[in-house]
Amino acid sequence: MSFFNIDLSTWTIYEYVVGGVLVLCFLYQLYFAVRYLSAVNRYARRQKRQSSEQTQSVETQMPAVSVVVCARNEAYNLHTFLCSLLEQDYPEFEVIVVNDASEDSTQEVLDRLGLIYKNMHVTFVPRGARVGSSKKLALTLAAKAAHYDYLLLTDADCRPVSRKWIREMVSGFLPETEVVLGYGAYFEKPTLLSRLISYDTLYNGLQYLGMALAGHPYMGVGRNLAYRRQTFFEHKGFAGMLGVKAGDDDLFVNRVANNRNTRVVVSAESVVWSVPKPSFVEWKQQKERHLSVSPMYKASSKLRLTIEPLTRGLLYASAIVAACMSNPLLWLTAGVALLARWLWLWGILNSSARRLGQRPVGLELPLLDIYLPLNSLFLHSLLAIFPQRRNRW
Repeated sequence: MSFFNIDLSTWTIYEYVVGGVLVLCFLYQLYFAVRYLSAVNRYARRQKRQSSEQTQSVETQMPAVSVVVCARNEAYNLHTFLCSLLEQDYPEFEVIVVNDASEDSTQEVLDRLGLIYKNMHVTFVPRGARVGSSKKLALTLAAKAAHYDYLLLTDADCRPVSRKWIREMVSGFLPETEVVLGYGAYFEKPTLLSRLISYDTLYNGLQYLGMALAGHPYMGVGRNLAYRRQTFFEHKGFAGMLGVKAGDDDLFVNRVANNRNTRVVVSAESVVWSVPKPSFVEWKQQKERHLSVSPMYKASSKLRLTIEPLTRGLLYASAIVAACMSNPLLWLTAGVALLARWLWLWGILNSSARRLGQRPVGLELPLLDIYLPLNSLFLHSLLAIFPQRRNRW
């Protein structure tokens, strides 16, 4: 048997192994893209077709909502962004701000805004509170202080894209829904770091939203997340997680969410925008903090999250090895596999970026697609070698 004058019977065992790994990893990456990364686009198109139909969601009821913001030394961000939450176009809601032992002028800003907005309520975490995670304590205090059953979480440095943000997020609740996952983007700048953060955020967002749509919810982001107050207390809040510095959003979702009680909202008016980290070092620390809690995920979540970067890394590694062999058929296979991956990924990411209001991905896609898994592998290795880093946050 021959192809382009290449006799497959003369292939060495190494060529068969490299070719087999290349093809298998390519097929899994294709499956992952179609099943998970493309799920948001399919869901959004389906929702658009059904928008004229009457649904049983609580959107028609518009229940009262408690928006929760935890703030630690966030005076500037509260002054800049909090009004966008307080002036939402929604019949009945409150904004609960938890002053998390701030040492700047956060309280002064809140006092000033409290004179203007009567739907804002303030509570606080005392300075010197001896807890493993003051953010989890702050969220617990907010849940206790909330007057309403629907809790909608965001951060002090976040601005909803629309005054209909609450309306859009609450529309995700059906009678059986306990958790609603939204998308949080980052403000973009014409810098390499901004492109890196935007790409990473978009890819990870499509991943966790797509897995939730496929019936495997495993995380959410505290910038844009909603759940029922009753659900929070039924699952004993953050019990068992208080000793972990991070994970106030994804660990809780990983524990509570399942394929029956979780829904996703990806409309253009449901997105919130946040301030990105200003330096590469701070962004890397943020990534390390998020990755530090992943070992506490459910086993099924960890398996899915391991296979994707593993097969992506093996795809690139086998393509490099194939390029070093004197086998034109392997060269062609590697070239076609990589080009096909970049094209389908470019199409999925850019259509999703337009839908979510983000800047499209450009020619930097191959470099980012290679770099980000290597960066995550490096950070995971650091955490494995130096486990004390998990609690430095």
